[in-house]
Amino acid sequence: MNKICKGDEVVVITGKDKNKRGLVRALIGSSKVLVEGVGLVKKHVKPNPMKGDMGGVINKEMPLNISNVLLFNPVTNKPDRVGFKVLEDGNKVRVYKSNGEVIVKA
Repeated sequence: MNKICKGDEVVVITGKDKNKRGLVRALIGSSKVLVEGVGLVKKHVKPNPMKGDMGGVINKEMPLNISNVLLFNPVTNKPDRVGFKVLEDGNKVRVYKSNGEVIVKA
């Protein structure tokens, strides 16, 4: 079980996009995340008439290191660290470190 999963709302805590929030689009390996609307770079693309690509300059999302994002806690409206807890029925769940509430998947 990962501390950050696809669909989680995260806050960037360092870098040029510090304090920006977004949803996790994908996990890349175990150390990178792709966050929606964060980590944008300009990429120059050559035209390809076979595919119908016009070419030019496009904005592309680049992956961030998982250590540079924290999960957003809607109760406190702040970024929060994540821990794990085993419930009495044997299920392992993610919890917020600040208040111990279970993280529900949206």
